[in-house]
Amino acid sequence: MEGGNSPNLQLQQLPLATAAVSVQPHTEFFSYKENLIGALLAIFGHLVISIALNLQKYSHIRLAGSKDPRAYFKTKTWWCGLFLLVLGELGVFSSYAFAPLSLIVPLSAVSVIASAIIGIIFIKEKWKPKDFLRRYVLSFVGCGLAIIGTYLLITFGPNSHEKMTGENITRHLVSWPFLLYMLLEIIVFCLLLYFYKEKNANYIVVILLLVALLGSMTVVTVKAVAGMIVVSIQGNLQLDYPIFYIMLVCMIATAIFQATFLAQASQLYDSSQIASIGYILSTTVAITAGATFYLDFTGEDVLHICMFALGCLIAFLGVFLITRNRKKSVPFEPYISMDAMPGMQNMHDKGIAVQPDLKASFSYGALENNDNMPEIYTPATLPIVQEQHGSRGVSAPPYRVLEHSKRE
Repeated sequence: MEGGNSPNLQLQQLPLATAAVSVQPHTEFFSYKENLIGALLAIFGHLVISIALNLQKYSHIRLAGSKDPRAYFKTKTWWCGLFLLVLGELGVFSSYAFAPLSLIVPLSAVSVIASAIIGIIFIKEKWKPKDFLRRYVLSFVGCGLAIIGTYLLITFGPNSHEKMTGENITRHLVSWPFLLYMLLEIIVFCLLLYFYKEKNANYIVVILLLVALLGSMTVVTVKAVAGMIVVSIQGNLQLDYPIFYIMLVCMIATAIFQATFLAQASQLYDSSQIASIGYILSTTVAITAGATFYLDFTGEDVLHICMFALGCLIAFLGVFLITRNRKKSVPFEPYISMDAMPGMQNMHDKGIAVQPDLKASFSYGALENNDNMPEIYTPATLPIVQEQHGSRGVSAPPYRVLEHSKRE
């Protein structure tokens, strides 16, 4: 009896085993499909954001000489840029609900690539082929490397897909790895803020590290809010959980403070440096936060992790080369350098420009009296010497310096 029943048992268990094996490829295909949807939404969003910002910049440049400071509000170009900006932000926001955080964050390199291509296409200067290749070869190489890095990120990105329900987010929020990470991040943030505010450490790395630490919390909360909204749209309401509103408030607060520090950095440093260093620091810290909070790389093999890290490094190098070749704006300095005036001696050691004396008058280059004398010395005057028309061969100097002595 046992020998006769064993073939039947094997035949009955065979379809069940086959069905169990067929579930895994379907799950992997579905996860890769979600990764692709999220990546396409992120690429579309960053591309549209780059076009929108360039449209608004074009509108501001056209109306730079206008007497009305808000004349750009009346142009269709500026409003079209604002509409595209909102559309792009919605695309990036919705991408966090489909793909892991560690995959979406590095795709912000698409905006740098798009800005570089738009800047090259709409060049207003006259150039020669040799000058063009010498000037923009780094941008072309950087765009190629950034595209290769983006392809590696999408191909070997993390494959974890978890429903963003209130229970799951609360469970991740009180987990020991994330609590330790948050404690370390708060300590580092407070130290950087102390050196920045109290010690005047206005280094670009310090400011952009503050932005990166705030940005990591922003993307963590964005994924939670976007995921809970998508789950609610699918039929499982999540908006009645308190954790949703906690994440929403944290998302808005960190985004506001992040924009504040970015504005301070833009006043001190060039935009190309902010773009490259900020992208590298923000991406690194955000991937670490996503791997700690959402456990993005759980179950991934070593090959996928190494290829994903290689894609990040290639994208970092590409963004650095793109921003490295941008022109640096030279600010106007309303100071007079004494070395530039003929006939005047150098009154300082290294040729530093003399600042205007704003205490008494509008005269530039006024020096203070250090001789402990009661007299007040005025700056040297430069009377104009008229040109003699009789002697055409001899050219007279345009001015003469009158030195004041103590007897006068």
